[in-house]
Amino acid sequence: MASRTEPPRRRVLLTGHSGFTGHYVRRELEAAGHEVIGLAQTHSGAEQPVDLLDRNALNAAVHAAAPDAVIHLAAIAFVAHDDVESLYRVNVAGTRNLLAALASLPQPLHAVILASSANVYGNAGVEPIDEDTPPAPSNDYAVSKLAMEYMARLWLDRLPITLVRPFNYTGVGQGAQFLIPKIVDHFRRGARVIELGNTGIARDFLDVRAVAVAYARLLEAAPAGRVLNLCSGRACTLAEVLALMAEIAGYAIEVRVNPAFVRSHEVRRLVGSDSRLRACIGALPPIAFAETLRWMHAQPV
Repeated sequence: MASRTEPPRRRVLLTGHSGFTGHYVRRELEAAGHEVIGLAQTHSGAEQPVDLLDRNALNAAVHAAAPDAVIHLAAIAFVAHDDVESLYRVNVAGTRNLLAALASLPQPLHAVILASSANVYGNAGVEPIDEDTPPAPSNDYAVSKLAMEYMARLWLDRLPITLVRPFNYTGVGQGAQFLIPKIVDHFRRGARVIELGNTGIARDFLDVRAVAVAYARLLEAAPAGRVLNLCSGRACTLAEVLALMAEIAGYAIEVRVNPAFVRSHEVRRLVGSDSRLRACIGALPPIAFAETLRWMHAQPV
């Protein structure tokens, strides 16, 4: 039996467990003593992915897992993903299938944490953006995440759902199609030229390790019915990122704008307010963005 000073150990169903974010969240949960179950397991214990769109297989996997709590990270998370239909199928219909399976479990759940995205705010025109800022999605990825949020609200009377809107975050293991890994990779290889798209953007960046801590704390806090930004509250421009990397690598890189990389309706500034998150789970580990970049740059090519 857990002591009064220790949170109970839980059986946590983690979707997207093998992805970039899931890897760190899983490690954080296991370090806290929780049992983490991937989306499905075979009889041999080897984890196998289950298609969120396969309702029967998903329902069977959820019932086999018999979780106490759920963190749902599985999604198509790349804004420029070129299969628009799959964005909506996976991010909306897939999440609905998961919620239906969870609602049919015989035991009540402690928490269901759903990852949305700060992209739902679009070009909000305010800074910092808090959770009361009206959504104004400007791309299909953002629309799919906002639609997922509205759909999830239909289940609030049956499931203890928390909606999390992560702003940008990065770290070792993130795909090279994302902006920060692309920049770091160029410096690690000693490249002298980099082609980028919109160079006037500013983002609110977190370290993925801090993000993992946030999800683990939210699992314990279980603020059902809440919508919470997951962010640092600080802006970092692309020019600042390049300057930090020049300092770390010891040289400046030439930036060329490639029109093919310029997104229409680009969100130019996306900076969030973390006040509600801090009130709910406390301050996150203070990892400076320069430290994150050094960590990523230190990885072998």
